[in-house]
Amino acid sequence: RHVHTSSQPQTISSLVTPLAKKETSKKKTSKKKTMLLLQPPLVSSRFHSLYFIPRPNHGFFQPPISAFSATASCSPSSSSSSSSYFSSWNGFDASEEEDEHDEFSVEVRRLYDFSPLLKFLSRLGPVELALDSEDSKSDSPDSLDPVEFELAESYKAVPAPYWHSLLKSLCSSKSSLGLAYAVVSWLQKHNLCFSYELLYSILIHALGRSEKLYEAFLLSQRQTLTPLTYNALIGACARNNDIEKALNLISRMRQDGYQSDFVNYSLVIQALTRSNKIDSALLQRLYREIERDKLEFDVQLVNDIIMGFAKSGDPSRALQLLGMAQATGLSAKTATLVSIISALANSGRTLEAEALFEELRQSGIKPRTKAYNALLKGYVKTGPLKDAESMVSEMEKRGVSPDEHTYSLLIDAYVNAGRWESARIVLKEMEAGDVQPNSFVFSRLLAGYRDRGEWQKTFQVLKEMKSIGVKPDRQFYNVVIDTFGKFNCLDHAMTTFDRMLSEGIEPDRVTWNTLIDCHCKHGRHIVAEEMFEAMEKRGCLPCATTYNIMINSYGDQERWDDMRRLLGKMKSQGVLPNVVTHTTLVDVYGKSGRFNDAIDCLEEMKSVGLKPSSTMYNALINAYAQRGLSEQAVNAFRVMTSDGLKPSLLALNSLINAFGEDRRDAEAFAVLQYMKENGVNPDVVTYTTLMKALIRVDKFQKVPGVYEEMIMSGCKPDRKARSMLRSALRYMKQTLKAS
Repeated sequence: RHVHTSSQPQTISSLVTPLAKKETSKKKTSKKKTMLLLQPPLVSSRFHSLYFIPRPNHGFFQPPISAFSATASCSPSSSSSSSSYFSSWNGFDASEEEDEHDEFSVEVRRLYDFSPLLKFLSRLGPVELALDSEDSKSDSPDSLDPVEFELAESYKAVPAPYWHSLLKSLCSSKSSLGLAYAVVSWLQKHNLCFSYELLYSILIHALGRSEKLYEAFLLSQRQTLTPLTYNALIGACARNNDIEKALNLISRMRQDGYQSDFVNYSLVIQALTRSNKIDSALLQRLYREIERDKLEFDVQLVNDIIMGFAKSGDPSRALQLLGMAQATGLSAKTATLVSIISALANSGRTLEAEALFEELRQSGIKPRTKAYNALLKGYVKTGPLKDAESMVSEMEKRGVSPDEHTYSLLIDAYVNAGRWESARIVLKEMEAGDVQPNSFVFSRLLAGYRDRGEWQKTFQVLKEMKSIGVKPDRQFYNVVIDTFGKFNCLDHAMTTFDRMLSEGIEPDRVTWNTLIDCHCKHGRHIVAEEMFEAMEKRGCLPCATTYNIMINSYGDQERWDDMRRLLGKMKSQGVLPNVVTHTTLVDVYGKSGRFNDAIDCLEEMKSVGLKPSSTMYNALINAYAQRGLSEQAVNAFRVMTSDGLKPSLLALNSLINAFGEDRRDAEAFAVLQYMKENGVNPDVVTYTTLMKALIRVDKFQKVPGVYEEMIMSGCKPDRKARSMLRSALRYMKQTLKAS
C-alpha cells in the first residue's frame, strides 16, 4: 500500500497542452518544431544517458489527464476520439452501471487518461498472458526508445492508488489479464509505482478467479512472498478447490514468520465444505491453529467453522461452537443453523434437531423449505411415518412450498414403510402441485425397491418415468445398474449400461465401479477385467475404490503376480493405497493361508502412517480361525488391542470360532465371559459358534443350555442355530440308545 510521492502532482494547466495550440495550422506546427530543434536537448532526470526531442504537439502522447476532465478546452473531435478509444478497453466505459457506484474509479477517469499507455502496450496486437517466457521479465532498461521514454515521463506523477484502480479494472475481465500484467511489468520497468506487492496481489487474485492457478504461482515467483501475496495465493488456491496447496501455503507463511488472517481460514473451510472433502479431524486442526495464533473470530469465520463441523458429520462440536459464539454476541446465519439441524437429523438426534428448529422459528426467522427438509430427513431416518407426514402438512399450512427434495424424502419414508401405493400418490401430488418429478425422485423410489429385494419393480418405475416424460440421468442409471447387479441380473445391467451410452450419458466412476464390482462378486472376473480396461480407454481414471475391487478379484483367483502388478500401476498413477486397500490385501492373503504376506502388509501399512482398522484385524483373526490357528488368532487379537482398537463383536466371534476349530471349548467360553464383562452383547452368531464348538468336542448335553441362554438374552434363533440344537439332540438320543 505504499504511495509514490517523490514527485508532486502537476496541475492541469501545466500538463494539458492547450487545444488552441493543437488547432494551429500545419505551418505553425512545423515552424515550432524547427525552433525546438535549435534548443539544447532536454536531459532526463530519471535516465541521464538518454536525450530526446520532446514533441509537444504529438496527439498520441498527451499527458495522463483524461479528455473527460477538459471538455471546456478540448475540441469535440479530439475529445470524442479519446473517449471512444478509452471506452474500448474492458471496464473503462464511464457509462457502465457497475462503475457508477465506484466514486474512486470515477475520480480516476476524471483526472487521468490511460488509453495512450494501453494503446502503446497493445501496439503489436492483443497482449497475451505469458508468465513463463523470458520476455515477460521486466528489468530496468539501459536504453529506451524516445517514444516510450516520453510516455513514461508523462505518467510519472500518477499516484499509486490510481494505478491500483486501473489494474483492478483490467483484471475484471479474463480477456484483459494479459494487458493487466503488461501494465505491471511496464510500471516495474520504469519504477513508476512502488507498491508492486499490492499490484501483484491484485493480479494473483484475478488469476485465481479465472481458474489460472498455475499462472498465479508463476507470477508469485517474480516477487518475494509477503503477507499480501501469500493471502492472494491462498485465496486463489481455495477458490480453485486446491485445498492441499492452500494448507501448505498457510504452513509456509507461518514458517516465514507471518501470521495468517481469518479470511484465509474462512476461504479454506469454505472450499473444503464446497468440495465435500471436509472431515472433523482436519477442521479441529485448523481450529487449534486459529486459537494458537490468537486470531479474532469474526461472524463469517465462526459461521464457516460451525457449518464445517456440521457438514463433516460432527454436530456435537458444531453445537458447542454455536453456544460459544452466541455467548460472545456473534449471531449464526440461517444457513448455519439449517446445516446443524441437517447434521443432527443425519445422526438420528431428532429431538435436538427439533429443538434447534423451534429456536430458529422463535427467533423471528421464518423457516424455509431447506430447514423443513433438514428436519424431515431426521423423521425419515429414525422417526415414525406420521411425524414425516405431519411435517409436510405443517409446511403447506405455513405457506412453505415443498420442493423435489421434500417429495423425495416423503417417498423414502413411504418406501421404508412398505407403502408403495402411498409413494405413487406422492408422485401424483407433485404433478398436481406443479412440481415436476425429476430423475432423482424416481431414483429414490427405485432404491427403496432395491433395498427391500423387489428389484422386479425396476421396469415399472421406468415405465412410469416414460409416461410423464422424465428422462433418466446418470444417477438414476447408476441405481438401476446397482439394482440388477445385486440380484445377479448382469445381462439387464449391461443392457442398461448400453442404453445409457446410446443416450449420450457418459459413465462416471460410480457407474464403472458398480459394473466391475457386480461382475466380480458373481465370479465373472474376465468380464470385470474387460470393464476395467474399457474404463481407462474412455478416459475415466480408476480411483482407489476401483483398484481395491480389482485387487480383491485377483486375490480370489490367487493371481498374485497380477495383483502386485496392479498395485504398482496404482501407485504409479498417483493413487495411494488406503486402509481399504490394505484390509483387502490382508483378507485375500489370509484366506489363501499366506499369513506372512498378510503380516507384511500390516507392517507396511503402519510404516506409511496409516492406522489399521478393526475390519483389517477381523479379517486376519477370521483367516486364522478358518484354519484352526487359535494361537495366531489370539496374537492378532492382542496386537489389535495394543493398537488402541476396541474389539468388535465380529472379532470376538472369530476368536470363539478359532478356539472351536482348535477344539478348545473352555477358551471359547472365556471369550463369551469377556464379552459380557466389557459390554459387548453376544448375538445369534456368538451362541451358534459356541454350540458348534461343543458339538466338535462331543459335549452335546451342554448345547441345550447354550440355546436356552441365547433365547433368554433376547437373541432370536435363526435356521443355523436351530440346526445345531437338532444335531445335538440327535446325538444325545443316539448315545442314550447305545447305552
